[in-house]
Amino acid sequence: MSDKPELTVSVVTPDGEVYENKTTLAICKTAEGELGIMPNHTPVLASLAIDEVRVKTGEDQYDEIAIGGGFLEFSNNVLSIVASAAERKENIDTSRAERARDRAKERIEKAQNEHDVKELKRAEISLKRALNRIKISGH
Repeated sequence: MSDKPELTVSVVTPDGEVYENKTTLAICKTAEGELGIMPNHTPVLASLAIDEVRVKTGEDQYDEIAIGGGFLEFSNNVLSIVASAAERKENIDTSRAERARDRAKERIEKAQNEHDVKELKRAEISLKRALNRIKISGH
């Protein structure tokens, strides 16, 4: 990829840097839909959905990072992603994610029974994050 223009992708969380690499294409899911960013893209600032970021590493190869929401900023060929939580595909503990999914389902049921709207929303977000991690891990 070195003969083509590149952009730098950096993914950080409150715990520190999760990912950094150079690429010719990064694909992110924003609140408005999927966004592909290539070198020299127009500057952009957007909120991220709970989904994955795919960073092209080869002809048909991508690094995949599970994102638990956050925002992205792109300018001067640097894509900065600030996420509340992020994990590279190869670092996802699938059994832990499955346990988180099960706990979230139990919390949803309890919140529905108790008519606790705030807890229901929090549990639904937890469920989305767990399902996203399971999906990206390939299980």
